[in-house]
Amino acid sequence: MPKKARKYCVWFNLVIIGGLILGTGGCSRQSEFGTVASLENQSFDEGGDADLDFVMPHDPTIMKTTKGAAELDLETPLRCRVNWNKQEIITAIPYNAADFNLVRNGLNDMLPRYEVTGFSFKSRNAEKALLELNKEAGIHLIARDAPYAAISGENLRGEYSDVVKMITDAAEIFYSYDAERKLMRISRRANFTLYVPHSRPIMLGLLDVIRGSGITDIVSDWGDYSITFTTDYETKNKIMDLVNYFKDNPVLIAYDVNVFRIYPTDRERDIDWQSALDHFDFSTINTAQAGVIGRVLTTTNDLNLASLRRFLGNQATIVPVSEGKFVVPNLWFSRFDIGKCGNREAIEGDLSILAKASLEKNNRIFSDISLDSTQGEISQYKVRSKLGENLLIIGLPNEVFGQKEPRSETIVFMVPRIIRTAKTTKHIINQI
Repeated sequence: MPKKARKYCVWFNLVIIGGLILGTGGCSRQSEFGTVASLENQSFDEGGDADLDFVMPHDPTIMKTTKGAAELDLETPLRCRVNWNKQEIITAIPYNAADFNLVRNGLNDMLPRYEVTGFSFKSRNAEKALLELNKEAGIHLIARDAPYAAISGENLRGEYSDVVKMITDAAEIFYSYDAERKLMRISRRANFTLYVPHSRPIMLGLLDVIRGSGITDIVSDWGDYSITFTTDYETKNKIMDLVNYFKDNPVLIAYDVNVFRIYPTDRERDIDWQSALDHFDFSTINTAQAGVIGRVLTTTNDLNLASLRRFLGNQATIVPVSEGKFVVPNLWFSRFDIGKCGNREAIEGDLSILAKASLEKNNRIFSDISLDSTQGEISQYKVRSKLGENLLIIGLPNEVFGQKEPRSETIVFMVPRIIRTAKTTKHIINQI
């Protein structure tokens, strides 16, 4: 066996002395990609199996799943019910931090134990560097979504598995190994399962954060409180940061949300929001600020969902759209999909509320809220409110959602709440 991959005794532990150029000298990542052609489904080993997948052509005329089955959502009983008559502004939940565990799914055997000495390469795509390294070890390589980042390494030394990890970390890709076939696969994405404490608010918060990061293909298991998803290297590290964040008794901010549509009785006039200042006591509405579209108000609880509907009922017809809740860990982004808790075929069915929240001094809450649809961002609001105040987004023309009904608009009513967490060593079951 050449010097780059030489077997050594199992009991001998080798110290790695070849570093990565990235940061301190070793495997450095370059921003540009190489010019290697796409290697989808192609094996890198010479003379090896191509490992091609056969995909059946898609027939758009075949209905694969009935509508009723497709709309089944296990989160609905927890997420889509809000008791507006009894809301706790501050709640506390215990959790066991030891219950957090992120596990990589799929076959991934231990790499063979070889010593690597003096392995160097310069400005080479990660798959080419691994191809050369693996050839010495007699391991075939498959890269399904190459080319990857161009990196460089100088005088890399140590156990073969450690050198592979240095290269894949620098290129921000994942690897898996099939010992029986002596086959390594590399990819930008991998499948993981995140096990969380048996706490429904924490589970909902993690689901909302994962969706807020752009991952929508999620399988949540409410039996063992786990979330399975496929993600890239960067997002996987963000999720690990979130798990580590829970070690410090974090604060969660929950938003209760109600969305409805209003159609003015007099189609020649807009809703007279100015009259709300006479209808409600002075200082019921504390602030009003504009977004790209619409305005966001902060109000005392004198302007609540019931009193708001009474006020609007004198001027318009009210059509419910959606109501539910979502949870935002302090300083993280979370996402609430309107269609999950309402009619998916409504004009607002593809609307999502994204919120980044933080708890500041004197129980003030800073909310960075954006309204997004499949067509892009509709509006954004940055608002500071006091604990106990409500948020009211008004003036969103239904025209934005494709309905050309004169002077009609969509209203978003939100109540921020605080959830304080406390670590415990006890096993917690089904905390509401």
